[in-house]
Amino acid sequence: MKLSGRISGVSESATIRLIDISNRLKSEGKNVVNFSFGEPDFDTPSHIVDAAKRAMDAGFTHYLPSGGLPELKEAVARKLKQENNLNLVPDNVVITPGAKYAIYAVINSIIDDGDEVILIDPSWVTYPACVNLAGGKVVWTRFDRIGDAITQKTKLILINSPNNPAGYVLDRKELKMIADLAIDHDITVVSDEIYEKLIYEKKHLSIGSFDGMDERTITINGFSKTYAMTGWRVGYLAAPEEVASAVKRLQQHSTTCATSFAQYGAIEAISGDQSCVEQMVNRFRERRDLIVEGLNEIGIPCQRPAGAFYVFADVGAFGGGERVAEDLLNKAHVIVTPGGAFGPESDSFIRISYATSIDQIRLGLEGMKTCLG
Repeated sequence: MKLSGRISGVSESATIRLIDISNRLKSEGKNVVNFSFGEPDFDTPSHIVDAAKRAMDAGFTHYLPSGGLPELKEAVARKLKQENNLNLVPDNVVITPGAKYAIYAVINSIIDDGDEVILIDPSWVTYPACVNLAGGKVVWTRFDRIGDAITQKTKLILINSPNNPAGYVLDRKELKMIADLAIDHDITVVSDEIYEKLIYEKKHLSIGSFDGMDERTITINGFSKTYAMTGWRVGYLAAPEEVASAVKRLQQHSTTCATSFAQYGAIEAISGDQSCVEQMVNRFRERRDLIVEGLNEIGIPCQRPAGAFYVFADVGAFGGGERVAEDLLNKAHVIVTPGGAFGPESDSFIRISYATSIDQIRLGLEGMKTCLG
């Protein structure tokens, strides 16, 4: 059977493939340290789980409106106004089965064949796949060269702050530069803010709050990273009503809606006790500091990330990202993600997730030191 050209041109997710390799090695009895996971290793906080249980017990297990549970949309709009300074109403919000689907749905609602989408190297592995599936063209660039990448075909600039894989956080000056370019060239900005709460020393800013950006920004977020709810598959987007309506139509003909009782859990997550977030951030900070110091001791130069739970380390002196990842996998059973998965100019890097225990980080560093030292 012949597959479509669009799906044939999309490669397997590098991060999910590594999770499969980890599971296979573990089933063979190998002691594996997996630094490829893109999810918190904590359990979902109990008050969120309890809210979902109550919803199931009350019979809230059926279809919901495709745009999302009205109470959750109201809670999201309220959160975005209070915390992100975004002037939105519930009609601007669509609840989706995960932030990944929100990105997919937005791109497929906006991009036509041949439209260009600017991605900043390094960027998350799924962005280019979404653009390709929509028939668009990915234009890779570095942050300081965004202006040079703009053409008459540029439809979107996609930003991610805090960033996966590098953990950098865009400051006001950097966001203002992107906003000015978007306004000057009439370009829409998609801002993936899924890691906004996982910031250590800096402050998160939403580009949609900048002057002139409210009608040309689509903000993506969700519950997976902040509340350790990756398996719940609840995300959301906030956009001008025209875009929100288009995404809702796409969702009506694809996933129908995000899981009903999971949305009730999400209401508790966004509206309930937030001390669980601070506790997770503190533990991530401790792990970050340990792994950055350990990598630099090995001789792998590594900047201290300001957000998310990844370090992006330059291993060019050891042969580059692909070679180092292969050596660590085969010789030390340590799994990292090659940097080339995140952009054409990141081949010399590897991404290491510190969403794992202190003991596993120490074990992984020992394996890396033995293999590369």
